[in-house]
Amino acid sequence: MAEKAGTGLAPTSPLDRYFRITERGSTLGREVRGGLVTFFTMAYIIVLNPLIIGTQKDAAGRFLGGGDAPNLAMVATATALVAGVLTILMGVFANFPLALAAGLGLNAFVTFAIATKMTWPDAMGLVVLEGLVILVLVLSGLRKAVFSAVPPELKVAISVGIGLFIALIGFVDAGFVRRTQSPPVPVELGSGGQLAGWPVLVFAVGLIAMIIMMVLRVKGAILVGIVGATVLAVIIEAIAKIGPAVGAGGAVNPHGWGLSVPAIPERFADVPNFSLLGDFSLLGAIHRVGLVTALLFVFTLLLADFFDTVGTMTATAAEAGLLDEEGSPPNAQRILVVDSLAAAAGGAASVSSNTSYVESAAGIGEGARTGLASVVTGALFLLATFLAPLVAIIPNEAAAPALVVVGFLMMTQVRGIDWDDYSIAIPAFLTIILMPFTYSITAGIGAGFLSYVILRAVRGRAREVHPLMWGVAALFVVYFALDPLEQLLGVT
Repeated sequence: MAEKAGTGLAPTSPLDRYFRITERGSTLGREVRGGLVTFFTMAYIIVLNPLIIGTQKDAAGRFLGGGDAPNLAMVATATALVAGVLTILMGVFANFPLALAAGLGLNAFVTFAIATKMTWPDAMGLVVLEGLVILVLVLSGLRKAVFSAVPPELKVAISVGIGLFIALIGFVDAGFVRRTQSPPVPVELGSGGQLAGWPVLVFAVGLIAMIIMMVLRVKGAILVGIVGATVLAVIIEAIAKIGPAVGAGGAVNPHGWGLSVPAIPERFADVPNFSLLGDFSLLGAIHRVGLVTALLFVFTLLLADFFDTVGTMTATAAEAGLLDEEGSPPNAQRILVVDSLAAAAGGAASVSSNTSYVESAAGIGEGARTGLASVVTGALFLLATFLAPLVAIIPNEAAAPALVVVGFLMMTQVRGIDWDDYSIAIPAFLTIILMPFTYSITAGIGAGFLSYVILRAVRGRAREVHPLMWGVAALFVVYFALDPLEQLLGVT
């Protein structure tokens, strides 16, 4: 007679024993189904990551991979490969239903704050360093010290600020918000204060569709929204022949497609191109921007990546009912080790830092309780490496709604800030608001940290500030005053 899941009876197979499926009250069917659901709720990253990191030039004027034009299919292939390998490792080594992929927010920071000041290989080298630092912190037990150094409200503010920053990028990429030519107003709605052009309509329809599906709890709402908006864009382009926003010879079409013109590709599958793997320079950033700036970049990546992981694994474990008496998930150390390796692996593969995804909770909601679900999710990511050509047909206007939706999801954490305590609310506010307003994640974090330390000191509570915060605040003083300091010291 077949054993009933959750009865405490002896497992029936080596697979059951290894993943402890019966012991955790699950079944093989639930694990497979959970793995499938997790993949479809986060598969959008295969599309979205290339559109973020693959469409922006570095300080040398080159796109990721060193080309003069974006190669989104190559970036998509590497994105899916790293996500697949690390998610399988999470399942096999940590036996936890948690999937990993290129981190949203982290990839935006690498793209818009780091790569604009150095080459892409230099920027990815910093990501590798960040992953190695996290790994050392995890293995040495220092993660608790790092975790306690930054006030919880500032950790929340960083995530919320990055969410607003991502949402702004989405609106700008879609042409929904544009720079105005009439100072002092810096931006405006659409063109001349009006929404115009078919691409903007595609964005609006995609955004409304995603929001409706999210409200209705449709699984994979973001991915379905991107696919649906892309189909609409292909149909519109086939009929209206809109063309690109910037055509041959630099001709400007204000109502054209912002990046790629949607069209059915010649082939839907291809042999994976793994040319991005290993395209990084470990110490190149130090020679390019200096030690202080490089350290600040690494610390910012580390801060966002490390704390996000701790929160994600705790939240998903709570959803699965797997927390122990101390509120820790099973195999917590192994989970953090894999996540640290994922950060370094993402940089080594030039796809930005990989991290744990809270979307894994969708698979848990379908019954996943073990690492077998992660193995299923990872296998699907590996399969997706052959479908990278599909990415090339997706215009910015079809993917941008996902940035706005993800920005909303990150914004919901704002409730974790005590707005009645001005000494923490003001630093949190500056952190959140300066990221989109200055178009710089670093500026937001720096302003938040500095104002927190200053306000604690003037209130006679300097001893409450962790020594690490004092050190980081000092680094940010140097960072903000770097230009006048260089002038003072005669450095060119």
